[in-house]
Amino acid sequence: MDTPATTKPASGTTSQLVQLCAGYFVSYVLTGVLVKYFTVLRQPKMGEFTYLFNNTASSALLCVGVVLVLGWMARLARTSNRIVNVGGLKLPSEVAYIIPSGICTAVVIPTTTLMYSLPISVMVAMVIMRGSVIVISRLVDEVQIRQGILHKRVYHEENIAVMFALLAVATNVLLLPFEDWLFARGVTVPPWMGYHPGAAKGSFEFLHNRAAMTILGSYICAYTARIYIMNFYKNTRGKGVKLDNRAFFAWEQVSATAAMVIVGVFMVMGPAWFGWQDKRIVEFGQAAAHPDFVALVAGVPYALVAFFSVFIFMFEGRTATFAGLVNRLTSLLAGTTATIVLWILFKQKFPTMQDWISAGFILVAVYFLTRAEKRRSDELARERAVSAPRAAAAVRSTARA
Repeated sequence: MDTPATTKPASGTTSQLVQLCAGYFVSYVLTGVLVKYFTVLRQPKMGEFTYLFNNTASSALLCVGVVLVLGWMARLARTSNRIVNVGGLKLPSEVAYIIPSGICTAVVIPTTTLMYSLPISVMVAMVIMRGSVIVISRLVDEVQIRQGILHKRVYHEENIAVMFALLAVATNVLLLPFEDWLFARGVTVPPWMGYHPGAAKGSFEFLHNRAAMTILGSYICAYTARIYIMNFYKNTRGKGVKLDNRAFFAWEQVSATAAMVIVGVFMVMGPAWFGWQDKRIVEFGQAAAHPDFVALVAGVPYALVAFFSVFIFMFEGRTATFAGLVNRLTSLLAGTTATIVLWILFKQKFPTMQDWISAGFILVAVYFLTRAEKRRSDELARERAVSAPRAAAAVRSTARA
């Protein structure tokens, strides 16, 4: 008598997506609280570039350590479209574009810190950086649909969610000039709203700052290439070839870490080799020479953010628009939650009116995403119902042969 085969749970289910979002949310909240603790609350305060070194170093090493121990890099050869010969080495063909994706990741990781380190108002620039991922994801879908790579359509609910997500991101930019206009006409804004007269002044100063524009351009270009590559990998699996996000993550993280190590060596040795005297570079080198154990441990949540972020971006059966929105909206809600946690634990500022309005827009966007997810789940269920009998017939045919 044959033993019944164990039914493997379907991949790409809504419950799995919710689990990833929950992990991403908690990890992001912890990351946000720890950044504030080390660079603002702790005495003595830790410099931003000192924290950047410790946080990035430990998170990168943890990611690489996990993928090497679990053997995730080897999985790519088993789930590759084809194996190619490169200088006598047999490598998965996907390596040719996953390594560049890792280099893009190495650009994305430090750019936010670099932008905040500039002695100018970067509020609008940071809004652009946050919103760019949403716009890029939608554009990637459009490009890959036209290329014949993506065979799904973007639901109108996803497009509506994009609009509300962009409103959530841009709340500060939209409200501050209006509040300045009210203040100029003698209208007093209550302090609990989190407004400071003149807060919008200099918001577009970054447009005239070469360093800021270079950082912003690098961030957007790197994220554009990375999101395109992730979805190219996801949408070009050959017939019968399994989508293995763990394999992609492993190769991307190893190449990203290698790129960051090379750049880190130049930053540490820059003062001696090239006479660099920028205080941020000097601080980074001092941090490398004297790592802070506690700050290194604080990099663990950031490593978890990397895992969850990639797995959400590449979630099976979803468009780049949907996955990008889920990623960004989760991080935005986590940012507001981190502010609340800091208020409770350390008596830091309570979320402002802008934060709550932004959260409202986020919830509206989430509503439309849940509708899109229901439609997509039904679509995937129909596809599985059609393909299951065919797969069973193929198995029976192979068994008889």
